[in-house]
Amino acid sequence: MTTPLVAWYGDDFTGATDTLAVVARAGWRSMLFMGVPTPEQLAAAGPLDAIGIAGAARGMAPGPMAEELRTAGRFLVGTGARVLHYKCCSTFDSAPHVGNIAVAIQTLSGLLPPGLVPIVGGQPGIGRYCSFAQLFARAGGSPEIYRIDRHPVMSHHPVTPMHEADLRLHLQAQGLAGVASLPHTAYPCASAATPASAAGEVARWLDETLARHGAQPLLLDVTDDTQLPLLGRLMWLAARQAPLLAVGPSSVQQALALAWAADSGDRPGHADARDGLPAVVPPAPLGPAQGPVLVFAGSLSPVTARQVAHCRLFERQPLAVQRLLHEPGYAQASLERATRALAEGRHVLVHTDRPEAPVESAGNAGTTAVAAATGQFVAALIRACAAAGRRLGRVGIAGGDTSSQATLALGISGLTFRNTLAPGVTVSLTHSADSITGNIEWMLKGGQMGGDTLFDDWVEGRCRV
Repeated sequence: MTTPLVAWYGDDFTGATDTLAVVARAGWRSMLFMGVPTPEQLAAAGPLDAIGIAGAARGMAPGPMAEELRTAGRFLVGTGARVLHYKCCSTFDSAPHVGNIAVAIQTLSGLLPPGLVPIVGGQPGIGRYCSFAQLFARAGGSPEIYRIDRHPVMSHHPVTPMHEADLRLHLQAQGLAGVASLPHTAYPCASAATPASAAGEVARWLDETLARHGAQPLLLDVTDDTQLPLLGRLMWLAARQAPLLAVGPSSVQQALALAWAADSGDRPGHADARDGLPAVVPPAPLGPAQGPVLVFAGSLSPVTARQVAHCRLFERQPLAVQRLLHEPGYAQASLERATRALAEGRHVLVHTDRPEAPVESAGNAGTTAVAAATGQFVAALIRACAAAGRRLGRVGIAGGDTSSQATLALGISGLTFRNTLAPGVTVSLTHSADSITGNIEWMLKGGQMGGDTLFDDWVEGRCRV
């Protein structure tokens, strides 16, 4: 195996594919695995510049989360990558009892030498901004920007409501003390992010920042994409001294890729890393679907609800969560109905309802049960269609929990980048030893991502980026 430049662990499947899109579009040879890969899977993937693992830490309690991250982290560190990226949601939704980012930082940093832990606080390309340590986010496709604790969705999240906008305090409540903040007003001017302009000023700023914060978690503001190359240079410089843990959304990889492309001066050296990057080639267009398309909407987000309401090209099939969990006959009848429509060549949108009462009152067990049931439903539906003579070539899933469960249930071993349907919505190509589940155009999206016409765009292969 060659030595990759970067490695990442995605705390849910949809977010992990967004990072896959970033590194692939940068021209880096990349693969996202569904767990720690076997030697055979690594060999089949070939040389990689960026290697990722799609995980489920966002929905885990601290104990199981730490166990999963130790296993995944040991593998990723063992690849020799200079940067290990813990990819969390751009909204930083997490809590002490589930998806605890502090636990992730403490677990993964324990696998590396002591050093700087940059926490990148924004991803402007999808409407996420961090200013003076305060997190702001756009709601779906609307133009309004909200402080995260006043966000119409995230402040009322059913599992991890965001009640604190100051990310230092948010992480402190989860057990991470001593987080420093570097405000964007302290950055050199944006034009100084390239070596051709104000190189001395930038070099001094980089050295001073590392000298002051080189052994602690450091929250980095991001209010504009132009700041990312500078932050990427800071991370590469730190990684030159020792392998680096970086935390944040896909903007971490954006920053690293932009800095790598702009400047070789602070790159960490290792034998297998390519000195340059290939010219970025736009991905091939998707084009209209060549057969029936399945979309499963398991997210209860208002954004996804609007997408369901606006679709025109699908036969819609509501799925009652309570009945799916407790009535085997209902689950089977729903499966047969969807299979019949797809086998006849119709596009099908299966969407879960919002239960009138909580599925389960204790902890997040109810959420876990729903995710497992819906994931198994999607997997069974894909296999049933193949058995009926209609192998599906284009599948979309809305909802991180359902996405992960369905992908694992189908035995998919890895994903490579295919295209970007909308900001934050990645289309991947599945890799599997099974001919039924390999080479599927696989669209995974989080609840907050995509415009109102996303599902119809998926059928027509219309990318809005």
